[in-house]
Amino acid sequence: MTDKTVIIGLEIHCQLNTKTKLFCGCSTDFQGDEPNTHVCPICLGLPGAMPRLNKQAVLYALKVAKALNLTVPEVSEFSRKNYFYPDLPKGYQISQYDKPIAENGIMEVDDDEGHPKKVRITRIHLEEDPGRLVHKSSRDRAGYSLVDYNRSSIPLIEIVTEPDLRSPKEARRFLNKLRSTLEYLEVFDGEREGSIRVDANISIKGHNRVECKNISSYKGVEKALNFEITRQRNLIRKGQKIEQETRHFLEGRGITTSSRSKEDENDYRYFPEPDLRPLRVSGWVDDIELPELPDARRERFMAQYAISENHARTLTGDLKVANFYESVADADPAIAATWVADILLGEINYRSMRIDDVPAMNIADLIALIRDDTITDKSGVEVLRTMLDQCMGEDPESCEMPADIVTRLGLTKAAGDDFTDIIREVITANPNAVADYRAGKKGAVNFLVGQVMKATRGRADPKELNTAMAAALKEAED
Repeated sequence: MTDKTVIIGLEIHCQLNTKTKLFCGCSTDFQGDEPNTHVCPICLGLPGAMPRLNKQAVLYALKVAKALNLTVPEVSEFSRKNYFYPDLPKGYQISQYDKPIAENGIMEVDDDEGHPKKVRITRIHLEEDPGRLVHKSSRDRAGYSLVDYNRSSIPLIEIVTEPDLRSPKEARRFLNKLRSTLEYLEVFDGEREGSIRVDANISIKGHNRVECKNISSYKGVEKALNFEITRQRNLIRKGQKIEQETRHFLEGRGITTSSRSKEDENDYRYFPEPDLRPLRVSGWVDDIELPELPDARRERFMAQYAISENHARTLTGDLKVANFYESVADADPAIAATWVADILLGEINYRSMRIDDVPAMNIADLIALIRDDTITDKSGVEVLRTMLDQCMGEDPESCEMPADIVTRLGLTKAAGDDFTDIIREVITANPNAVADYRAGKKGAVNFLVGQVMKATRGRADPKELNTAMAAALKEAED
């Protein structure tokens, strides 16, 4: 149930998927490389080094602005945000302040009752990332820390919402939809380390606001907000004041701890960046073409493939999953929707696999086997699990085809009549269940059918087997 006294706003830092940094030509592809190997005088902030703006990052920011219905002002500009961090060598961050690249947008999400609601987006601004501190052991217990500047000047957009969210679950749905939209736009790679970080502002109506900073997962945002709601309500109940402050979220413990008093904007001493000219890019927006976005794709899936809204929502929530579904839907759209949304995603999540690790042609083969009644649904699950277990860590193209697994394991579907001997054995071995059935406890037949299914490894159709079992029980009674 939505609580209207809870007030939540989000500031989301998303890494743009450019090949080079925001103000220099250093590569952004440093995952797994040695620290401080993707740096230059510009991203290290050495004296005399002049930044030059990455055009691709600007185009990506405008693409996001257009998708989220923001207005791009005629002029925007960069500012210096002055503060000291050991991983910020210049002593200031080049960001945008009172003239962002885009402002006043809307994104629609479902509230906790399932009704659509509009969340206002205050602004999108471009900024550079600082470096990264590496703490030996834990953050709180480290004897010393190291600094890695490979992240310095990585291009970010910060998306700031109005405080329109009313629950932690609503905030998580907003973030999931935002991630999905950015991936559809192909400006963001959610699998990159540090690709998204969230500052969550939360207050109880009539009380001070608290900022939980640098949360790196969607689940973490929901947990941090849940903790803060409880903490703040407990303070109010005790008559204590909620301090306006910045808090750090300890994800492993699911708690927030005080970090520092909340700075005001004046504390940062913003002033225009003298080494970068004002941006005049509003005229570029009309030339930007948007792809089909998640909401539109969901509607198309429902219309084109006649699948349920729930299935369409699950399948279109992730670009790669949506593409995967369309690559196997020809086999049978309805069966494909059920198997991809309800079964395959759960199985790969259990194995910590990605949809990219699964060969689409194999799943299409499996769907065809089910569509043609070659195997039962139960056998289908066994085939899928066998195949996925083989695929883990292997080249997807080398995975065994489902039809071959069916042949190798002898899982071809058979009629109930084919199990006459097994049915008789089950009836003989379970006299109590048979007596219950004859005493009017019709549910006992499900137990007997289950025993046959177990003995036959699910090769029989349950409906046909029920009929065959009923006939066998009647014959035995006669």
